[in-house]
Amino acid sequence: MGEAHEFSVDGLPEVSPVEIDSESGTCQTVTILGEKTYVIGGSNDGDALSISVQIFNKATGKWTAPTVLGTKPVICEGHSAVLLNNERILIVKRDSAPDDRIWFLEVDTPFIKEQKKIIDTEIVAWSKGVIGDCPKPIIISGPSGVGKGTLISKLMDEFPSAFGFSVSHTTRAPREKEKNGVHYHFTDRSVMESDIRDGKFLEFAHVHGNLYGTSIEAVETVTDSGKRCILDIDVQGARSVKASSLEVVSIFICPPSFEELEKRLRARGTETEEQVQKRLRNARAELEQGNTSGLFDHILVNDDLETSYTNLKKILCLDGSTEPAYQASMKKIEPPVGHSVSETDQKVLIHCGTTELGKPSSGLFMLDASSLKGGAPGRTRGLNMYAIDPFAEGLNGIKQLQNSTY
Repeated sequence: MGEAHEFSVDGLPEVSPVEIDSESGTCQTVTILGEKTYVIGGSNDGDALSISVQIFNKATGKWTAPTVLGTKPVICEGHSAVLLNNERILIVKRDSAPDDRIWFLEVDTPFIKEQKKIIDTEIVAWSKGVIGDCPKPIIISGPSGVGKGTLISKLMDEFPSAFGFSVSHTTRAPREKEKNGVHYHFTDRSVMESDIRDGKFLEFAHVHGNLYGTSIEAVETVTDSGKRCILDIDVQGARSVKASSLEVVSIFICPPSFEELEKRLRARGTETEEQVQKRLRNARAELEQGNTSGLFDHILVNDDLETSYTNLKKILCLDGSTEPAYQASMKKIEPPVGHSVSETDQKVLIHCGTTELGKPSSGLFMLDASSLKGGAPGRTRGLNMYAIDPFAEGLNGIKQLQNSTY
C-alpha cells in the first residue's frame, strides 16, 4: 500500500483518504465492517472484466466469495472506497466514463437483508450512483382486457417527450405484428432465468405458463434520459416492485364489471377458449388483490375510455395542455485522474491531485450522500456534488456544482 495523505479544510474535521493501490499492482481497497473485511478489486471471482468482491470473516477466519447481485462495474485502473452508514460502500472509479464514475456496493442495506433471507449465503449488490433526483416511475396494472395498453398509448401519444415505456422481457413467442425490443424483449427461458439469478430483474412472474419480467436496465434507461418510466405489469409484479427500493406511483385499472371484462377479452379474438377461461380465472384473483390489498395508490375504473384517460391525467397532475418538464437525472461525474476520498457525516471529500503531507489539495470536491434514494437492484440517486475552495474561510468555500461536468 502507498502512503496515505491527511488533509483538512477550514471548518471541516481532519480526515484521511482511503488508500487505493496495492503492492501487487492490482487495484484493491479494504473496508472493515464489524467482523467482516470487504476486499474490492482484482478479478478473483473469475471475471476479469468486472470489479471483484471478497469477504474475510474474522469470527470464522475464512474467506468468502459472496453472491454478487446487480450489474457489476467494469474493472478500472484505480478506485477509492469509503463506508457509508455501515450499510454500503461508495466506490469512486478512476479513468472511467463520466456516467460510470460512482458506484455503491450494498453490504447491509434492507435489500441485502431481505435477499439473505431468501438465499442463505453471503450477498452483496452493486448499484450505480447518479447525481440528482428523478421523477417516480408509474406502475399501471390490471387484468388482461381492461384497457391498460390503450390508456398508456394515449398518454405517451399526448406527452411523447415526458414519458418512456419500460419494455418487458418474456419467454413467450411473439404474436403477429409484435416486434422484438418494441412490444417485448423476446428471450429464451434459459437466458432469462440466468439473468434473474444474477439480479438483473426488478420483478418477474410466471404468467400463463411463461416468464414475464422487468429488467432493471429497462427502467433505469428511461429514467436516466429524464423521462418518467411507465411499467405495464401485473399485480404480482407490482407487489415485487413496491417491495424493492424503487419509489413508484402505482395505479390499478379495473373494469366496470366482470361481465364487461369477459366481453372485452372475447372481442379481441386472440386466444382460444381455454386461454380465455385461464385469463378470466387470473382476472378474478387480480381484481380481488388489486381492489382490497392496499397495494395500489390509486384505483381507476375504466368504464368510458375518454373519462378514464382524463382521470388518469388528473392522478399524474397533467392538465393536457403542457408537457411536464422533467430534467435529465444522469449527470456526468468527471473528477481529475488522480484522487482519493474520505468521509465525515455522509459528506465525502474527493481529494484530487498529489500534495505534500498536511497541505491542502489544489482540487477538493464534496459528494453529499445524506439524501440517497433507491439503490439495488436499481440506481442509487439523490447524490449532490459541491466544489470546495480550500483557501476560503470555513464552509463558505463550498459551492454546489451546477454544471454537469467539472
